[in-house]
Amino acid sequence: MCGIVGYAGTLQAKGVLLEGLKRLEYRGYDSAGIAVEDGQKINVVKRLGKVSGLAEAIQDDMCQGTCGIGHTRWATHGAPSERNAHPHTDCTNKIAVVHNGIIENFAELREELIAKGHTFTSDTDTECIAHLVEENYHGDLFEAVRVVSNSLSGAYGLAVMHHDHPGEIVVTRKDSPIVLGVGEDGSYLGSDIIALIDATRDVVILEDGQLAVMYPDRIEYFDAEGNSVVPETTHVDWDIDVAEKGGYPDFMLKEIHEQPRVVRDTLAGRMSGHEISIDELTLTRQELNFIDRVYLIGCGTSYHAGLIAKNLIEGWARIPTEVEVASEFRYRNPIITPTTLVVAVSQSGETADTLAAIRDARIKGAKVFGITNVIGSPVARESDGVIYTKANKEVAVASTKSFIGQVVSLTLLALLLGRSKGKLTLNQTRMLFTELADTADQIEEILQDTSAIEEAAHFFDGRQSTLYIGRGLGEATCYEGALKLKEISYIHAEAYAAGEMKHGPIALLDEGFPIVAVATQSATYDKTVSNLEESKSRGAKIIAIATEGDEGIKKVADHVIYIPKVRDAFMPITASVPLQLLARAVAVARGCDVDQPRNLAKSVTVE
Repeated sequence: MCGIVGYAGTLQAKGVLLEGLKRLEYRGYDSAGIAVEDGQKINVVKRLGKVSGLAEAIQDDMCQGTCGIGHTRWATHGAPSERNAHPHTDCTNKIAVVHNGIIENFAELREELIAKGHTFTSDTDTECIAHLVEENYHGDLFEAVRVVSNSLSGAYGLAVMHHDHPGEIVVTRKDSPIVLGVGEDGSYLGSDIIALIDATRDVVILEDGQLAVMYPDRIEYFDAEGNSVVPETTHVDWDIDVAEKGGYPDFMLKEIHEQPRVVRDTLAGRMSGHEISIDELTLTRQELNFIDRVYLIGCGTSYHAGLIAKNLIEGWARIPTEVEVASEFRYRNPIITPTTLVVAVSQSGETADTLAAIRDARIKGAKVFGITNVIGSPVARESDGVIYTKANKEVAVASTKSFIGQVVSLTLLALLLGRSKGKLTLNQTRMLFTELADTADQIEEILQDTSAIEEAAHFFDGRQSTLYIGRGLGEATCYEGALKLKEISYIHAEAYAAGEMKHGPIALLDEGFPIVAVATQSATYDKTVSNLEESKSRGAKIIAIATEGDEGIKKVADHVIYIPKVRDAFMPITASVPLQLLARAVAVARGCDVDQPRNLAKSVTVE
């Protein structure tokens, strides 16, 4: 989950490193640090907290040099503190290391190193790597890192520098992303493409087990045995302003407003000859017809996208579908056959639990399909096919536009399966695709006037708990709405099927207790209203997401947020937007950092 950067070139490294860390801060912001080689020694500066604090601590005359590495941390081993911040050094202070991931055998490695006389100054697993490189260094930094990497268990993205090798950085990875590229002013590395985007649009996504050596004018690549290789280069066509707020007060609001574009871009080219076209899915129409079970696996927001998709796949394709939390899926023994399709949903494409789950599924013979936002990510590489959600980089930790992209992509998959199974006619598919595309305009309409949403935020004043309720797809949508609120406002929120209120949750209600209800027009609308009346009679204050033109809902709701009328299948796309905006409005009113909520990171690359 941490962010790492590296630079070897002609510019002052500290400026390049700090800018890269700022762009990667969504990956963790417990602490930050840089190490820069000045020709005489490696200077290390670390600070607790965000990159801005690190930048303030670095004086003009500090960290002079053109080669360095940097790190922004999300703590795994060792509490957030300056002593546990990266980069970490060896006993001689000649070696500096930054690391993203988790070393599972660090405890035994640490004991062995202490027995050999090494002294540790932190509680982290990463410091073991610095001492291991010291132990195995015999004049060849590349070989030392290669040998050390073979002794590590777990996930890692590593960048290592040595005082005796000026202008050189050795890089390797396993289950943790590393992106490299050469620009006009030197060589660059980052945990994410966004750290390199100003320098170059042509990047190499390092593969598991590969190593790279960065020099000011080039990067050399090697396999795990140390043999030279020629890697594949990926061209990135993101707009440069993707990393900037573009006039919005925060990235979250900017990304919410980008959702109409995400819908359009994700659907572009997906209707070919009046049929759904997902060329990236390498299964034939006949193979798709044989699919008799679907597992949708993901974590957090991605799991909630799966809950929505389950309803669509079962409704349109009539295939039994289960939604699984990836961290649980891998530890049980699910029923998997060659006719099982496992769909891995991951914004980053590097979520550790999701990766482990699809690897297990492939071993058991399943077909695996990925839904991700990151080109060349591990999920994309290890799947039989992939849909890229076309969200571009999402900086805010709480996912918004990526979620919409996931739901749209999964809806496409549901349409394709429905056609492959013969459950949807060509005309039905064309009609549904057109209505799906129309949600982009409907989101724009919602975003034009958000006053009702901002007013609703006041219902949470002084409250520490709330419930989100709905039925059918409304319930599935509520799970994501509740997650957004708890992520960024720190208010406890739970989602429940509205019909389950009488089976426990109603006991929570007292005077003024806020309830957010997805009460759009559907087959269960009357039942939902009845559940709201039960809650209102016990003092709850009802905020309803309702269909435009529904005046009757005002009889039971204390506040109504209207959205355009859509088919129930597409309601989660439009209804999620006011729920995102509501969570943000509440968080802003409470003085919370909506882009970087406490204790969270964008990518979860450890279990």
